[in-house]
Amino acid sequence: MNLNFREARESDIAALVMLLADDVLGAGREDVSTPLNQRYLDSFHAIERDPNNELTVVEGDGELVGMLQLTFIPYLTHTGSWRCLIEGVRIAESRRGTGLGSQFINWAIARARERQCSIVQLTSDKQRPHALRFYEALGFEATHEGFKLRL
Repeated sequence: MNLNFREARESDIAALVMLLADDVLGAGREDVSTPLNQRYLDSFHAIERDPNNELTVVEGDGELVGMLQLTFIPYLTHTGSWRCLIEGVRIAESRRGTGLGSQFINWAIARARERQCSIVQLTSDKQRPHALRFYEALGFEATHEGFKLRL
């Protein structure tokens, strides 16, 4: 498969929302109605303007087959180092299990190195045990317990 990693474009947003909604958890929280919910466009433009955020897609043979968001965060801890947060990882259902996810995460790690980050971190929902195993197989360690407060 010929892969192309690139910045997301506004014209990708509807397809990205469909990727986000294409699992049990996403189906209950994403809005796939038409016209596209304005909040997706507002969020896309905020990400686009922020030099420490990158919304990246992967195309396979010209078809949009994956997405993730990278956020680069400066910290005072660890001697003032930068971290890369990986969020919103999705691979099209038809491409899961093909190695594409591993290639995409390895691409994201390389991007974090380019930005001189010392740590790459991510969270994965505990309701996705296959995803937890996937990240562990790539060398990620569950070193912290994460907390969220819904507002």
